[in-house]
Amino acid sequence: MRVTEQAGSWKLGTRMVHRMGYGAMQLAGPGVFGPPRNRDAAIAVLQAAVTAGVNHIDTSDFYGPHVVNELIRDALSPYPADLALVSKVGARRDDAGNWLPDQSPEALKRQVRENLDRLKIDRLAAVNYRAMGDPEGHGPAEGTIAAQVEAMAELQAEGLIEAIGISTVTPAQIAEARSICDIACVQNQYNLAHRQDDAMIDDLNAAGIAYVPYFPLGGFSPLQSDTLSQVASSLDATPMQVALAWLLQRSPNILLIPGTSSVAHLQENLAAATLQLPEEARIRLDAIGLPANT
Repeated sequence: MRVTEQAGSWKLGTRMVHRMGYGAMQLAGPGVFGPPRNRDAAIAVLQAAVTAGVNHIDTSDFYGPHVVNELIRDALSPYPADLALVSKVGARRDDAGNWLPDQSPEALKRQVRENLDRLKIDRLAAVNYRAMGDPEGHGPAEGTIAAQVEAMAELQAEGLIEAIGISTVTPAQIAEARSICDIACVQNQYNLAHRQDDAMIDDLNAAGIAYVPYFPLGGFSPLQSDTLSQVASSLDATPMQVALAWLLQRSPNILLIPGTSSVAHLQENLAAATLQLPEEARIRLDAIGLPANT
């Protein structure tokens, strides 16, 4: 059994994918902008991920921009039949690397086609519409997303995407989206220390909808916790492996897409799929994200 299979699988639209996937964002240059420092190393990471059994890769044409999708194409095409390539739309980059909203229905349709062209495929396994959310952070902001979700449903009807996801959204926006079409996945910020979506995850699990946490290891501000370090030491694991294992054991509908540009770090992340947390460890880790500790 491959390491990735040991965490089990969950439905992503019409597909079953291993719960331990790979996020390709870090393959671009600093700030997710420009080419990688080492193109051969980036190609090697993608190939190692698929060799290890990863069949869910998260990407976007605004990573680079264009750089990451081109790397995926060059490294993996022709693609394995079971590989789910999942992208996201809703933003663009300017010449300085700034992230700018690009959210009209027409823009979303253009971006999906650009992803397809860059990856050299006819259909994406799923596409997440990423609402820009709170301009001061990575959390969602209320507001209708109906026009954007309707545009995604039109793309699905055209056969360009298999499944529709939404990202950086609130429960009300999820309900609105589900009134328009089937939603395969929700992608929000969530990790040991950022637990605002606890109830949402449980509700989505009951509905059979995948939850894909971004910044599972803290993102640009890596998780720092004495408790996490102590638990990791007791289990002869790294803190990041414990943080990933906690997410896998938090709920069966959580799909992980940790990113890295290093084969060694990729292997370390994937090994978290084999790490079983004792009940005492889970209780200690749960306490990290409680209000009194944030």
